[in-house]
Amino acid sequence: MSEGKQSTEHQQLATQVIHGGKAPQDPEGALVAPLYQTSTFKFSHADQGSARFAGEEPGYIYSRLGNPTITQLETRVAGLEGFPAAAASATGMGAIAATTMALVRSGDHVLVSDAIYGCSFALFSELFERFGIEAEFIDMADPDQITAHLRDNTRFVFIETPANPHLKLLDIAAIKTAMGSSAAKLIVDNTFMTPLLQQPKSLGADIVIHSATKFLNGHGDVVAGIVCGDEETIADIKMTTLKDMGATMSPHDAWLILRGLKTLDVRMQRHCDNAEKVVSFLQQHERVKKIYYPGLANHPKHDLVGSQMQRAGAVIAFELHSDESGARAFLDALDMIALAVSLGDAETLIQHPASMTHSPYTPEARQAAGISDTLLRIAVGLEDANDIIADLKQALDSVASRWRDSA
Repeated sequence: MSEGKQSTEHQQLATQVIHGGKAPQDPEGALVAPLYQTSTFKFSHADQGSARFAGEEPGYIYSRLGNPTITQLETRVAGLEGFPAAAASATGMGAIAATTMALVRSGDHVLVSDAIYGCSFALFSELFERFGIEAEFIDMADPDQITAHLRDNTRFVFIETPANPHLKLLDIAAIKTAMGSSAAKLIVDNTFMTPLLQQPKSLGADIVIHSATKFLNGHGDVVAGIVCGDEETIADIKMTTLKDMGATMSPHDAWLILRGLKTLDVRMQRHCDNAEKVVSFLQQHERVKKIYYPGLANHPKHDLVGSQMQRAGAVIAFELHSDESGARAFLDALDMIALAVSLGDAETLIQHPASMTHSPYTPEARQAAGISDTLLRIAVGLEDANDIIADLKQALDSVASRWRDSA
């Protein structure tokens, strides 16, 4: 490194979201890296084409196999998570499916947290079973449960923390310790936290996955995923399941996420600040029965905030003093806050997990995971916090008025 140059390895994360994984200098001097919106790449001669397909010469072939814009995104996110490599995918579920399917074969066993996103649950509980892979769902808040359920043929342990939808926290380092000398890989879905608020690799994670649709992009206009890991694992995922199932990212989506990443640090600060203000309001409202938020002192494993997690995040779950119909009436009474699934957008979003994101769960599985019929999940956006709170208040007051009128 020449004198006066700063290695990106030593830059703060707030700087790396802007400068990490930069492409070579554009010949025209463009500040923003060009978008390589192409399906295929020309070879200068026949021998070059065959050499690239044989892996004897570096270079691009076809955008499903690699693209300069996608490579820049992969390099940047891998660096943010502290890994040497990453693979981008068309969706978050594409990243989860391609990663986990690359690690297993018929007859294998996997351990999965009892609280995860609904489609992840469906992948492990239904599709894995179809291919002869046993997925066992356990409460990993007690790491001893992992030690008790590990087998010789356990290929991975899969967790979300905070978990979707009620923000259950899991101790990543304790889980890795409980895995002992097992060859199983610890996979962490870090979507809710982003690498700015939580660094699973430093706590023992072997693989980290994101739905890049959410905070990494941050603008509600892309669906995408990304998985980070060691070079051998990522190469295997890229050249087998991701390539052959075709769940690869488009160059344009990669370019949009690169643009979104530049504001990730400032966005996460505003998201978290707003969430804390919304929680304070909900705590004081008589119609709110229970709040699930890692930043509250009564939240299980709250002590992980400030150690494992830098802040408590921007997603809140809560229940009202009502039945499911009352919860639905509250959702319908909201004005500015959008009734929509997803999170991490500039807009504040709210949804009903039992009938929406976690509808793939059976009623029994939802009960076991603590997902009640009255649970609501709000992903706090970037609006002025007072406006978010005002909309929640008018909707709560509207529902309370209906209950009084019908009493």
